[in-house]
Amino acid sequence: MAKRRMVYLVGAGPGDPELLTVKAARVLAEADVVLYDSLVCAELLALAPPRAELVYVGKEAGKPCPSQEEINARILAAALRQNAVVRLKGGDPFVFGRGGEEALFLRERGIPFEIVPGVSSSIAAAAYAGIPVTHRNVACSFAVVTGHEASGKLQTQVDWASLRGVGTVVVLMGVQRRAEIAAELIAAGRRVDEPVAFVENGTTPAQRTVRSTLREVAEAPPEVASPAVMVVGDVVDLADRLAWFNPEEAARAPAAAHAETTPPPARAKLVPPGEERRDAPPHQQPSGTRAPVAPHRRDPAAASAATRL
Repeated sequence: MAKRRMVYLVGAGPGDPELLTVKAARVLAEADVVLYDSLVCAELLALAPPRAELVYVGKEAGKPCPSQEEINARILAAALRQNAVVRLKGGDPFVFGRGGEEALFLRERGIPFEIVPGVSSSIAAAAYAGIPVTHRNVACSFAVVTGHEASGKLQTQVDWASLRGVGTVVVLMGVQRRAEIAAELIAAGRRVDEPVAFVENGTTPAQRTVRSTLREVAEAPPEVASPAVMVVGDVVDLADRLAWFNPEEAARAPAAAHAETTPPPARAKLVPPGEERRDAPPHQQPSGTRAPVAPHRRDPAAASAATRL
């Protein structure tokens, strides 16, 4: 019995490969083609079978990258010639991941798809820094907004004024505009001394937290490197008591972990954009069975660049 054609829009989580969902690991293990973003770590790609094509379609600031239309075309081409196609996105595909756009594109062309939600860095990065986005008597609501809107817009779609009464504001992709964002929040009526935290490379051994206030960020923004999540609200101060993740210990952990496990199998050749293989072998797994999911551990070199929505 032939395997059913399907495109899976999969959330890869915030960076730590152990935060990948069980379903995401299963569909990766069954994939014929994986189209992946820049913030997906190598350990997750290793979960795909050796026969799978790995196609990079990531976007990186200052570097040539495929347009969304080109990415859509590659997804469609893969779906028409393979059975199981995984579109692997950092974080959650429906949280500033353009997963909705890709799903609509597929629906309009009669291509079946499934959404596999992922753990979003909007919550996970804060949690790994000891910051709960909600906390009784401190914050009973939170909002997640983008700090980087599509180019070509005549005006912002973010209603900063509406965020005045929100308990916690989480800004994704806002590092470059952090001073402007802080000024917008102050103009909206938020306190100038309100705590702010930037969590760089959240959930990975490269995680670093930078603390500040809205006034300081607006007037003399601290040094922050992308990718980072910006958290605004009194919950930030709870990190003084709730911080638990030690990046240095996380970086040391893989050495011992890898000594107890066998190396992963040889990987299929990574396929650059526009050079997808046309000779991938047919699916070799009987219908109704699942490929075993290989154990995965943190790899500090790979994880250091692996935080996403």
